[in-house]
Amino acid sequence: MGIKKKSKVSAAFNMSSLTDIIFLLLIFFMLTSSAIVPNALNLQLPGKKSSTPVDTKNKPAVVNISSDGTFTLNGKNIDIVTLEEQLVKFKTAKGKDAVMSITPDAKASNEDVVAVMDIAYRFEIKAALNDPR
Repeated sequence: MGIKKKSKVSAAFNMSSLTDIIFLLLIFFMLTSSAIVPNALNLQLPGKKSSTPVDTKNKPAVVNISSDGTFTLNGKNIDIVTLEEQLVKFKTAKGKDAVMSITPDAKASNEDVVAVMDIAYRFEIKAALNDPR
């Protein structure tokens, strides 16, 4: 008898279940990413914005960061712990008008710059990051 069995294996791959999973993952990540609020530094970069003139009696605290990791506050060499203490005193004296300017050296460590920006963020001091020297 000439009866043949159909034993061909289908090489097609069913993509419908895979696309369902991908869409579910996409929806999941979209929902969770909108619920997460990043804890970023509120930093105002210098630029050409229309701003109010700087009051001369409200001078900003000037922090310089050198390439070897030393900090300077208003022209005086200082370490990071003392810098934090001085900025806390500066914040309590000026209140919400406390402003500081951060000027890093071109070869200064990013960790040092972020440490100073973190101090400004924690104590709600308005900070402006200047271009590296």
